[in-house]
Amino acid sequence: MSEKSEENSDIIQKSIGVFGRWHITVCFIIFLVKFPVAWHQLSIVFLAPPADFSCIENGTDQCSADCTKHIFDRSIFTETIITQWDLVCSRTYLASFAQTVTMLGILFGSMLFGYFSDRYGRRDPLIAAVILQVLSGTGAALSPWFFMFLVMRFLAALATGGTMVISFVLIMEIVGLEWRTTIGIIYQIPFNIGHLLLPLFSYFLRDWRYFQLAISLPSVVLISYYWILPESPRWLLTVGKKEKAIKLLEKAAHRNKLPTESIKEDVYNYMQKNEISEEKQGGNIMDLVRTPTMRMYTMCIGFNWFVCGLCFFGSAQYIGQLGGNIFVNVALSAVIQIPSTCFSVWAVKAWGRRLTLIISNTTAGVSCILIALVPEHLGWLRTTLSCVDMCGLAVAFSAVYIFSGELFPTVVRNVGVGTSSMCARIGSMAAPFIAGLVLVQSWLPPVIFGVVPLIGAILCLKLPETLDCKLPDTVEEAEEFAKNRTITTNDTEMRSQT
Repeated sequence: MSEKSEENSDIIQKSIGVFGRWHITVCFIIFLVKFPVAWHQLSIVFLAPPADFSCIENGTDQCSADCTKHIFDRSIFTETIITQWDLVCSRTYLASFAQTVTMLGILFGSMLFGYFSDRYGRRDPLIAAVILQVLSGTGAALSPWFFMFLVMRFLAALATGGTMVISFVLIMEIVGLEWRTTIGIIYQIPFNIGHLLLPLFSYFLRDWRYFQLAISLPSVVLISYYWILPESPRWLLTVGKKEKAIKLLEKAAHRNKLPTESIKEDVYNYMQKNEISEEKQGGNIMDLVRTPTMRMYTMCIGFNWFVCGLCFFGSAQYIGQLGGNIFVNVALSAVIQIPSTCFSVWAVKAWGRRLTLIISNTTAGVSCILIALVPEHLGWLRTTLSCVDMCGLAVAFSAVYIFSGELFPTVVRNVGVGTSSMCARIGSMAAPFIAGLVLVQSWLPPVIFGVVPLIGAILCLKLPETLDCKLPDTVEEAEEFAKNRTITTNDTEMRSQT
């Protein structure tokens, strides 16, 4: 950040410290919201697992017009949305469409609640999103018709998108600069744990309605945010609510055992300086493609977000369709993500953002392509490779978020990261249909999920490294930054490897 940006943004850190007991308490409270985020995004694996079926008329082709009713194998799951609404043959695409509706809801929820959180604060829209998540998630479990199920899934996803964007912004606004990267990555671990809990829920709840209730009702606990979650002090200062900000900062500083005497004066000085600097003009979405460097950033980072959305959620669903025990397969792919996320904290600092993203994408791509080459009877090897794939994607997801936040200049950083994140949602909407191609050719999904990350890794070669760099504030600085860093990137990577 520039010296001016640091001066203006340091008021929170100056008042309550970098990371103390108050930060830990608030972060822990906010981290809880990531469990239902994982449950609602990835639940399709157990809501619509592959189902063996036959025609009730013996000898009749199961998908012929003469077949009047299907009989399903219920030895593993007593009821799924596939068996409930006969989503087979010409209706097979509807199961994938349910997941696309979910990702579409998350896309709109991120934008809608992002607007609400900027206008009305972080706390109240987050509470509203949690309440909507509980009501719509429960409504989905009680839906008598598939169309109603889709509507409830969309509303639950809308709320999930809101909890995702607001919780992350709130974390980033209260944590000091030194811990921001680390906490931003650790913030993903509850998502990984939530992913790990899904096969446990499904193992004991083999009916999709009880399973849906199990992933929806725990969010009732999060309604307690109304009483225990503080507003973002940075947002309070931004909208001029300085008395509330001072009260909150003094409470947080007291909790962190820091002096509170100068907070009021510091806040007034900050507000005065902020009013003086209001002539600063922001950027717009057209700045993302206005110059050659910005076009390159937008294309390369946007595609890598698309890679993460397509391959992470696609691979997660495809793993459920691999041979072997679906509960073990999903659990293994989830448990490997926890050390992977922890590893990415070290990797983005030791290797840099660019090299970490290249290595993780390459690892994910190669392992997926190898899955297509492994015979189906070697289930253990296919499961191992899928775990390596999820490991690489978990690291890539952490790296691309940090990388994109540092590449785009200050004037378009929010719109740049937001647009890139939209690419991930587009990828995640396409993911279930790619995973469903296993019914056409078993090798198609892993090949597609393997080639796409490799293309993303190649595109990273066009991007400069941002580790320990002064971040650009304007588009013009970004152009100059790209020129200077391109010259020194190779030398930086060689030093990091020695």
